[in-house]
Amino acid sequence: MKFKLTTYKTLVGTKDVLEIPKKKSGQWIIYQNDKPAYFVDCFDFKEESNLIMNHLILSGGKTINQVINNIKRKKNISLSLPKKPFLEIEVKSEEKELQLKPLPEEWLQ
Repeated sequence: MKFKLTTYKTLVGTKDVLEIPKKKSGQWIIYQNDKPAYFVDCFDFKEESNLIMNHLILSGGKTINQVINNIKRKKNISLSLPKKPFLEIEVKSEEKELQLKPLPEEWLQ
């Protein structure tokens, strides 16, 4: 899948942020240890974990942040959603082809 990798210059240095070019509702890139690792699409039911995430968010009334924080607490792993820096100057942007996995199903149980 193609993503957009944007490099920002900030007050403390440079920061790369991976983004979904034509982002739809229910799509997120999840970072593990500050690197892009997982792609979640709540409306792509080819992956069981996406179906579980759909149920947790839509039926369970949880936000993506609540689900991620719950996984972090239970599994003791470093997960986060990418954020643009607060004060930034965009230095460059490029298309990047990556194959990000869906979240492991056992994390969502």
